Amino acid sequence: MAKVSQPVELCPFVGDVRGATTAGCGAHLRPPHFCHLPFAICLLICLSFLPAGAANLCGREDVRGSYGVLLAGVTSISGEPKPAVSLARLVFDDDGKINGYSSVNFNGLLLGNPVTGAYESGSDCKLSFSLQDDSGAFQHFSGAITPGGSKVEIRQTDPDTGERGLMMRTMESCQLANFKGRYHFSLSGTTSTEGAIDADGAGHFKMTQAATAAGSGTFEVDTDCIVRIELPTEDPVKLRGILVDGGKEILAIQTDPGKTVSARFTAR
Repeated sequence: MAKVSQPVELCPFVGDVRGATTAGCGAHLRPPHFCHLPFAICLLICLSFLPAGAANLCGREDVRGSYGVLLAGVTSISGEPKPAVSLARLVFDDDGKINGYSSVNFNGLLLGNPVTGAYESGSDCKLSFSLQDDSGAFQHFSGAITPGGSKVEIRQTDPDTGERGLMMRTMESCQLANFKGRYHFSLSGTTSTEGAIDADGAGHFKMTQAATAAGSGTFEVDTDCIVRIELPTEDPVKLRGILVDGGKEILAIQTDPGKTVSARFTAR
């Protein structure tokens, strides 16, 4: 009797992978159990069934732990547009709660408050949260999470506010040695400048601008990763910042009266 050829079965499970992650596809493709074609071909077929944007899937626990936040923009909450920058250290717990503290420079006036709040995040990589300061005032934010939760692009959603910025994971504790090496920095706002510093990990640094030595300065690092830096520019600049990304970056704002400036330091 002639042998009847069996039809080649591709990936019979593809109907189940809609909404799955790329890693999920790979985990289920284990020839010969699920696919009679070479593994690489089966994987490509599987991926073709994934919906657009499926590569940006987040775990519900991606946003957890301590973060540094830097926002800058223009707000009209006082009636006319005014520049504003803010720096915060926020801790996101496992129960959807937030606690921390925030420093806001509004049109050159620096204010600081402890804050509490609540948040929601999902597998679509969207984050929404609200913060309440000790005066009882609320602020609301939304953001897009980088899968894994190391960084979130956020914006304030309250009427007449236009602040946008970054939320980046910080360490649970820091010391002077976490701020060491060469960092490029840029300041923007009422003061704009850029350059580089070489930090020694012991509270001192040397600054260069346009490849020319521009003096030396000092810095302090608190156990909660808050950093205070004074740049030896012609008009000295005092900054309050926070070490993020394992010490590879610092998010900061200027604390001098009358100055509304945001700053960012990036290790090179």
